[in-house]
Amino acid sequence: MNAPSLLVEVADNAAVVRFNKAAQRNSLSVSTLDELNNSLNALLPRDDLNAIIFTGTGDVFASGADISELTRLDPSSALEFSKLGQSIFQRIADAKQLTIAAINGYCMGGALDLALSCDIRVASRNAVMSHPGAMRGIITGWGGTQRLPRIVGRSRAIEMFVTASRIDSSSALSFGLIREIGDPVVDCALSVVRGAATNRLQI
Repeated sequence: MNAPSLLVEVADNAAVVRFNKAAQRNSLSVSTLDELNNSLNALLPRDDLNAIIFTGTGDVFASGADISELTRLDPSSALEFSKLGQSIFQRIADAKQLTIAAINGYCMGGALDLALSCDIRVASRNAVMSHPGAMRGIITGWGGTQRLPRIVGRSRAIEMFVTASRIDSSSALSFGLIREIGDPVVDCALSVVRGAATNRLQI
């Protein structure tokens, strides 16, 4: 049997959604996006969850859209594919739970758009982030062009888009793309969740 594209675990009032197609570099194919949407259908209404953490497997958080699928798109299907990703990532942005991207490794293209839709981003020391679309003559259609400038500033965002440069964790921390660096990165994210819960109790 084929392994699921996502694994979901719930512990200590937090859900960990893990991309689980390491052989495909955790690409955000249509089937993976559908699984992600179904997982959100189950998780977002839950009042017992304080946080949802997104992470990957091996040395990959996720690698964006499946290139083989992109090459088959015509203008109409490309628009629908763009709307699908935008809709799902907006659901993450609008979640009542705290959402955290625990970036464990390579986080490329549409995967960075997903991370940008989260409230908080933390990363492992070996994480790498990039919007590489310019090298292929395309640009992301999943909301990153709007969210990235709000987080890192217009000039930095334009530089990342047009140069397709890879950003390591230290650089990402220095200009506010991520909140902190920690390994194991999911433990780092869970620490943020516990801190947020404590701060709410103090209020």
